[in-house]
Amino acid sequence: MSTIAVLPVKRFDDAKQRLGDALRSGTRRALAEAMLTDVLTALRRSRRVDAVVVVTSENGADALARAHDASAIRDPSEPGHNPAAREGVRWAVERGARRVLLVPGDCPALDPTEVDDLLLAHPHDEARVTIVPDRHGTGTNALVLCPPEAIAPSFGPGSRERHEALARDAGAECRIAEPPSLALDIDTVEDLNVLRAALDARTGGAAHTRGLLARLGRR
Repeated sequence: MSTIAVLPVKRFDDAKQRLGDALRSGTRRALAEAMLTDVLTALRRSRRVDAVVVVTSENGADALARAHDASAIRDPSEPGHNPAAREGVRWAVERGARRVLLVPGDCPALDPTEVDDLLLAHPHDEARVTIVPDRHGTGTNALVLCPPEAIAPSFGPGSRERHEALARDAGAECRIAEPPSLALDIDTVEDLNVLRAALDARTGGAAHTRGLLARLGRR
């Protein structure tokens, strides 16, 4: 297999805690589920993603993955996003991946065409790291790694700069890409408002998240 997308996914009950003042726990869980569904749908429609694996201890995420023809593996014993990302990369390598796309489960506006363009610009026969920053420019929303173990993922605050340094240290070419739909991850109420505006400005995509946001708007 050439390209495998890796999605580390938290337990839905633990997701989006920073939205706690705006959304009740049940709504946050429903939002996490809707966003993951939309991301899986977009990846399934991508022509350049050969397989998808979800790394999670959430049974609901496991079921969603399998319903979208994706694989699901359990979180490693070490907690956190980065150990889960590394576990997904190891799984991909064992299955012959030449390139991995690390992508979050909370970018529901993800556009399959933008995924294809991102991968097209990152040949799987060259040692290269492509970093997709968050909308603030300092974090990392997605990574394309070729080979899959080019660098160890190091997500979190300030991760764009860390990933650039890791690529330099590894002797890999480093590229910054900014597909708009991958900049819209959801952590705060402000992020949710930006997502609403972005979805209102386009047609199609993010059907499950759109439906949830519409129901919230009627309350």
